Order: sequence, then structure tokens, then C-alpha cells
Amino acid sequence: MTEKRRINTEDSNTDNSTFKKLSIQVGLNGLSFCVLDTISNKILTFEKIVFKITSTPYLVLKELKKLLNNHEISNKEFSEVVVIHKNSLFSLVPKVLFNKEELPNYLKFNAKIMANDHIVYDEIPNQEMVNVYIPFTNVNNYIFDLFGEFEFKHNGTIMVSTLLGQSKTSQEPICYVQVAEKEMEVVVFSEKKLLFYNHFEYNTKEDFLYYLLFSLEQLQLNLENVQLKLFGLVEEGDAIYELCYRYIKHISVFAPSNSSYPIEELENKAIDFTVLSAL
Repeated sequence: MTEKRRINTEDSNTDNSTFKKLSIQVGLNGLSFCVLDTISNKILTFEKIVFKITSTPYLVLKELKKLLNNHEISNKEFSEVVVIHKNSLFSLVPKVLFNKEELPNYLKFNAKIMANDHIVYDEIPNQEMVNVYIPFTNVNNYIFDLFGEFEFKHNGTIMVSTLLGQSKTSQEPICYVQVAEKEMEVVVFSEKKLLFYNHFEYNTKEDFLYYLLFSLEQLQLNLENVQLKLFGLVEEGDAIYELCYRYIKHISVFAPSNSSYPIEELENKAIDFTVLSAL
């Protein structure tokens, strides 16, 4: 049974809820949020901040407080609040091997774990896979103090679930890469099954290519056959696109579609794919 990352207050009053949803993404390289009006299905407010240098959880919370106060989000009510934790402190575990009593053991080889770290997990729907990760506890505590009940997930959980819904059954593997200013996320599917998901930080386009080709090599995928779909901060003909095209024949810029929410808003780079997809 899926462990719900929903924080509750016993005296919550549903009569005061609105028809607005708030989605917040926090990471050491930046923050973003958006507010969706579920009646008109319109984005009411959004902003994205990219840090010049990798931050710390303490400073991330400080910037988040400033961001929400600037937009007067802190004193508003929402029908739903979702917090997305974007970090590399995660590990995907096949459900058949998963034991919720062993959470630290799934992470200890990939991340430095502190004694007071709160380790949680998301189940990835329809993939028999569990995403074990460490959220930003200080952020969760702050959001709880502001809004009471809310739900939180790892960025990778939303990324994989949403892209799976966008994918068409194909005989050839499909590699999706979300391109950000300092980060890239690689998701590979084959016949609707997740083969790979990982998060990398890069400084140059050559770094980007290295992580991409290394990931595909580890999966023993033929570069002549794999379909590469880039999205995020990338356009056809830019430096990253052209460099990837030298090595991968089937490459395109991916545009999400068939969503219940206005994904076309992603054309404005201030809204992250996962922030909107979490609503």
C-alpha cells in the first residue's frame, strides 16, 4: 500500500477551502511555484528562481519564504497544496524487493545519510517501482505551519508518471531528457516500461552529452535506434541540440500534450514541467 506523504491537521476546515491549487518545487539549484484556478483551468500566479550557485537547505527555505511572501501566497487558502522535492538523494527500488523497514539501506550507497534524516518513499504507478528519497524536512515543516494539510512527492516520481502518460507504445526505446540551466533528468522507457531515471548536474554542453551517452551505454541501447526527446530549456538548433544530433539520429524537441491542465504554459520558461504536472 502506498505511503501517503500528506500532512494533516485534525481541525482542518474544508468549508474554508477554495478552488485554487498550489504547487511548489524546491531544490538546491532553484525554486518555482504556480497557482492554478481549477474552475477556469488557468494559471493565476507563477515564478521560477534559479540560484547562481548550488544552495543549502537552510538558504533554500529562506528564499522560499521570501518568494511566497512577495506573492502574498503565505496568507491565502488553497484546496490543495503539493510540494515537490527535487534532489539527487533518491534511489529507485523494484517493488518486489522493497521493504519499508530498510529505507536507509537503499540510499546509503548513493547519498550521505545523517542520523536525523527523514527518509520516505513514493510508489510509481503502474511500474512496480518505489522511489526512496530524503525530502527537505525544513521546507515541509514550514509549509505545514502555513497551510496545514498538504502532500509532497519527489520530482522523479512526477516526472516518470507524467512522461509515461505521454509516451506511445514504441518498439524502440524512448529517452526523454528535461534540460534545465544546471540540471538534466534522463528518463528511458521501452514498451511502456521504465528502464532508467536519473538526475545529473552539468556545467557545459559536453558534460550534458557525457551523462546522456553514458546512461544509454549502461542500458546497452543502440544509438541508431533510440528516440531522443528533449524538453525544457532547449530548442532545435541550439548548442545542446546540435551536439546531441551528432551522436543520436532520432532527436526531437518534445512538447507535452493531452493534459487536463494547460501544459502549453510551459512555453513560458518560468513554469517547471513537474510543477504543473503535480496539479
